[in-house]
Amino acid sequence: MKGRGMETRLSGKVLILTGAGGGIGRAVAEKLAGHGMKTVLLGGKNERKLDETRAAVEKCAPCLALPGDLTDPGFIASGVAEAVRTFGGIDVLINNAGAAQSTPFSKVSLAEFDRLMAINVRAPFCLTQACLEHLRRSAEPSIVNICSVVAHAGYPLQSIYAASKHALLGMTKSLAREYYEENIRVHAICPGGVYTDMVKLSRPDLGPEGMIMPEEIADIVEFLLLRRGSAVIDEILVHRVNKEPFLV
Repeated sequence: MKGRGMETRLSGKVLILTGAGGGIGRAVAEKLAGHGMKTVLLGGKNERKLDETRAAVEKCAPCLALPGDLTDPGFIASGVAEAVRTFGGIDVLINNAGAAQSTPFSKVSLAEFDRLMAINVRAPFCLTQACLEHLRRSAEPSIVNICSVVAHAGYPLQSIYAASKHALLGMTKSLAREYYEENIRVHAICPGGVYTDMVKLSRPDLGPEGMIMPEEIADIVEFLLLRRGSAVIDEILVHRVNKEPFLV
């Protein structure tokens, strides 16, 4: 990615993106920076990875990196306020940060349940509420929630992860209709088998062959933002060809 962003309907608009340290988040950040979007990388404890994404984005567009804990509503509120102070508003929110867990149901602790729900459901809920008034002031506001094929299916050892993604998808579908008349487009992308760091850790036996790559999800996000219209596109389900989807 070189030079300044191209001039499109996204040029100069402000994006808040979570989970930007790698994988889908980094691919989305770089893709949208190519359109000249001002980007806020919100949350994440790995400051080195977040800084790598920030450096890549800044080759094309302004970028603000705000590492922190997305399970802390206070951090979310302060991060949104800092984004607005820096760039003047919010046009697009992408809730991408997430966590997975593969554990027998009987072995899942209450603390593990609460942690997964806090990251995968409560954080997008809090961030969407915090951004809502600013999105209402945008000419073309959008929210994109990166969900999972597990929002549609149940897999062994993934009961809590599946529950969290079902919840996120349900919230997305309701928001898509609730805020349609206010011109806020709300989408969920539900990919299966994306080759990310999460998959590398949980399934080290798998390689990238036959997997969905993060850049392909970034292309879908780009399509939704560039070609927004009057249709309610509340969900896009992305499968690997002739493969059983799993995890994210």
